[in-house]
Amino acid sequence: MRKPTLLVHTLLIIVTSLFLNTSFAAIEKAIFAGGCFWCMEPPFDKLDGVISTTSGYTGGQQKNPTYYDVSSGRSGHVEVVEIVYDPAKVSYEKLLNVFWVNIDPLNNRGQFCDNGSQYLSAIFYLNEEQKRAAEKSFETLKQRGKLKGKIVTTIRPAEKFYPAEEYHQDYYINNSLSYKYYRYRCGRDSRLKELWSSRKES
Repeated sequence: MRKPTLLVHTLLIIVTSLFLNTSFAAIEKAIFAGGCFWCMEPPFDKLDGVISTTSGYTGGQQKNPTYYDVSSGRSGHVEVVEIVYDPAKVSYEKLLNVFWVNIDPLNNRGQFCDNGSQYLSAIFYLNEEQKRAAEKSFETLKQRGKLKGKIVTTIRPAEKFYPAEEYHQDYYINNSLSYKYYRYRCGRDSRLKELWSSRKES
């Protein structure tokens, strides 16, 4: 299954919203950074109410960055996943819960085996409601005290989102063996189990 082009992707969202009798105005977006964007699509794709996920870049000043630009660490951008969802079926708070248990919020160097500012974890809020929800979830996680260390995930205002190249979209589907090998080699699941084994959301 190939990820549709941006135009087809937009049309798909509109048609899907009509088919599901969902108001287009009610469809919302969320943007999360959790290291390698290949690994951040699957946990959200499986949620009822999520319409699409798109790997991309945001947070920097460079216009139309390429993967090479971002991976160099000099563009200022980070790898993110943009989620289009129906808030009548899945809440932003639920998305936040899934986000947290799929990252290492204690890592101030990047995520898992990937080091560099382009892999830092972050929540990019698109409005004040999302900002309040993100801050509340951050404080709740902090107060529980189950994580042994300082939570370094940042909460930032959303900036222009740039979709990543076509070959990055749905990578875990289109290149499943390569994806699984990368994920295993990176130690992502073992670290997630260490952090979240008692309260895994996805």
